[in-house]
Amino acid sequence: MRVPTDDVDRQLLVALQQNARLTTGELAQMTGLSQSPCWRRIRQMETSGLIAGYHARLNRRALGYGVVAFVSISIDFQNDACSAQFVEAVQAIPEVVMFHGVSGPSDFLLMVVAKDLDAYSELLQQKLHGLPSVKQVQTSFSLQEFKHFNDLPMPD
Repeated sequence: MRVPTDDVDRQLLVALQQNARLTTGELAQMTGLSQSPCWRRIRQMETSGLIAGYHARLNRRALGYGVVAFVSISIDFQNDACSAQFVEAVQAIPEVVMFHGVSGPSDFLLMVVAKDLDAYSELLQQKLHGLPSVKQVQTSFSLQEFKHFNDLPMPD
């Protein structure tokens, strides 16, 4: 469900994606609004769900995560109970930083961080292979990151 936006809303969204710590006064100045209307617009975008939250983007390397792996998983059974059990188990693994159900040869795609290859191997053997209904696991390691998921493009 798309939330309608105008040019000013899109300006605010772009600015907040780049720096969520901007004050309402700074955002108002950037858009040519006074502070109260600017605050109301932001509040409305939060209430509508267009702005889902404010987060700090952490440097994974500074935290000691040198490995990023994309893990494709196929499961044995495609019914609601098995899928729900699998989803719940994956969500409990902190090293899984993104998790999607996908189309194609596998059923799920996970983005996983680990300290190093040994740590990833341990995670694979002790957690991922033990997930409910796992039939096949395939891992691709990130060799170089060119663009980090951060900013969504603004639709016209």
